[in-house]
Amino acid sequence: MEDILFLAIGAGVGIAVLLALGLLLAVGRQTRGRQAPDAGRLTSVLLMRNGRVVDHSPDLVTLLDRPALTGLDWEPLREAFSAGFPDLPARAPDSHRVWHCALLDECTLTAEPLADGLRLTLSCLPDGAAAVFRAAALLPEFDRLSDIALRAPEPVWEMDEDGAVIWHNEAYAELCRDAGHDRPEVCPFALPLPEHGTARSTRVSLRRQAGTQVSWFEISSRPISCGWMHYAKSIDSLVNAEMAQRNFVQTLTKTFAHLPIGLAVFDRDRQLVLFNPALLDLTHLPVDFLSAKPNLLSFFDHMRESRMMPEPKNYTSWRGKLYDVVSAAREDRYCETWNLPSGLTYKITGRPHPDGAVAFLIEDISAEISLTRRFRSELELTQSVLDCFPEGVAVFSRLGVLTFSNAAYRAQWKCDPDSAFAEVTIVDATRDWQAKCQPSPIWQEIREFVLVLRDRSAWDSDITLTDGDRLVCTVEPVAAGATMVRFTHPARPAEALPLLRSSSGG
Repeated sequence: MEDILFLAIGAGVGIAVLLALGLLLAVGRQTRGRQAPDAGRLTSVLLMRNGRVVDHSPDLVTLLDRPALTGLDWEPLREAFSAGFPDLPARAPDSHRVWHCALLDECTLTAEPLADGLRLTLSCLPDGAAAVFRAAALLPEFDRLSDIALRAPEPVWEMDEDGAVIWHNEAYAELCRDAGHDRPEVCPFALPLPEHGTARSTRVSLRRQAGTQVSWFEISSRPISCGWMHYAKSIDSLVNAEMAQRNFVQTLTKTFAHLPIGLAVFDRDRQLVLFNPALLDLTHLPVDFLSAKPNLLSFFDHMRESRMMPEPKNYTSWRGKLYDVVSAAREDRYCETWNLPSGLTYKITGRPHPDGAVAFLIEDISAEISLTRRFRSELELTQSVLDCFPEGVAVFSRLGVLTFSNAAYRAQWKCDPDSAFAEVTIVDATRDWQAKCQPSPIWQEIREFVLVLRDRSAWDSDITLTDGDRLVCTVEPVAAGATMVRFTHPARPAEALPLLRSSSGG
């Protein structure tokens, strides 16, 4: 009976031990099942006390790119973690918080308040060897590109979709300081955000903090996945050049406004870009037509319709040759005289301008043409009067050049000064006279009388031709320092000829 009791007790104890071992194994399996993921995770810990870092894991210096983190406050930590955890608060948390990384799966940042501080734990699953190697290989390239962007000479900054500056380089920060702008997160330019997905270039100005100097920038905005990238380029020299050009054009316009010559400047595309008031007066073209910047063909078409140019025999072919006119003007060899139906006479001159432009000058020369015609008429009248005299008459200018001679003179001395290639001078004339006369001392005296500028009085002398015929040579001063030489026969002396006077009264 006792044996049976001991066997029963032993069996119960064995069963109890087996049950306890099974329970322990089950609990162990459950515990390992819960701890397996945490046991394989990588963690970096940072401790803060009184708002400052007092201790940290060694690898965190790589994350923040600093030789030491001791003494840092919350702001640089938040900025370093913000790439993966953009919703971190502006101040250090005072309660237990967990943030999930936006860049990596199964990566968290945990904040655990302590009695006198804060514990931050960065935890993530270990990555594969290939991914770690690729990250290490790309790190030098990242550092180089980061240095290039940060140290670029022109301002570069990134804005989110709400228009807040979330990154900028050193040139942008220096620009903000120069402009007295103490909030780099707010763009100092009045720059409207471009439409989503579109690139845009904007010209803006920024007043410097010192003085009243205004700087001009050309800002190129490019869309990116989370906002826009802006690239600013200084264009002060370009703006100054444009202002100088504008002032120069205004000065020229004011100068041309007082010129009596009409001016029309066409650019390389043959569009009218500049004209003066005289062009309106000479062409009678409407000002609204000229202000609309017509092309070259339309300009001449309107002049033809206004009868301000001579009607060509074949206007269609002439219009086709207008490009030849432009080519001639560009080579500075176009010049024409237009006799208009109204009786006016215009002189049209083409002049080349820089960058393929061409200018046409329209000048009213009606008065000059009328004066020239009247002067030519008076010359013809004077010549016809001299040709009526039976005596040979020759007039020399103050420089000794033969200017007038009548028909009797040409027949007497067998010469035609008008057909001579070169100008006939008093020296040439006296040599011809001397060759057809017997020796006489008056030829040198005549040369000196014509060329020497002094008070002179008329004189005469007898000369004998080689055939024995006798003539009286009379030398008389006339207006403007000229000299008249007459050859008459003594058997029929002529009355004294009146002194020749020019139409100008000289």
